[in-house]
Amino acid sequence: MLSRAVLLSAAKKPAALVLARGAASQPERPKRPEHGGKVRLGFLPEEWFTFFYNKTGVTGPYVFGAGLMTYLCSKEIYIMEHEYYNGLSLAIMVVFAVKKFGPSLAAYLDKEVDKIEDEWKESRENNIQQLSQAIEDEKKEQWRAEGQTMLMQAKKENVALQLEAAYRERAMNAYLEVKKRLDYQVERQNVDRRISQKHMVDWIVNNVVKSITPDQEKENLNKCIADLGALAARSK
Repeated sequence: MLSRAVLLSAAKKPAALVLARGAASQPERPKRPEHGGKVRLGFLPEEWFTFFYNKTGVTGPYVFGAGLMTYLCSKEIYIMEHEYYNGLSLAIMVVFAVKKFGPSLAAYLDKEVDKIEDEWKESRENNIQQLSQAIEDEKKEQWRAEGQTMLMQAKKENVALQLEAAYRERAMNAYLEVKKRLDYQVERQNVDRRISQKHMVDWIVNNVVKSITPDQEKENLNKCIADLGALAARSK
């Protein structure tokens, strides 16, 4: 916990906030573990002890460490001068500070880290929501553009129908006008023919009447009377 707290306290909050804005567009990073590996005596990894278990047993690592320190001190490889006692005093104070203030400091730093992570997550979710809304708006605009295309096609078809109707109307008007003129010509020819026929009949009748003499007229009249008498005798 303390190592995590020290590492997190080294990162300043303003810099983290600046990086949070730029990290919204990046893929989400895997979360680091909440706790480190197990240690003994505050700084020795657990793996160093389990390494000796198969050959020396449980007490082997402690015996090895004590023997190594005894060898280094007895051979004066490690000299215990005044700096050693200063370091020992400093180590005692550090251990006391870690035991006394470590949990509260770690909890405070954990809250700050969670707060920063929540801000990153919120910023990322906001960006995702904005991009999703932009995608939906773009799809809607594309749908509207397709509707405009269909509307333009319908308008073109409507204009084509109007042009076709106007063309047919004008064609019908032209047909009616031509038919009127042709009917007029036909009627005129019929009138001319009837007048000619009437004139010809009148001319023939007048000429025939003029060519009959009084003697012929009298002869025809007598013949008619004779024919009528014959018809009357037959009827009896």
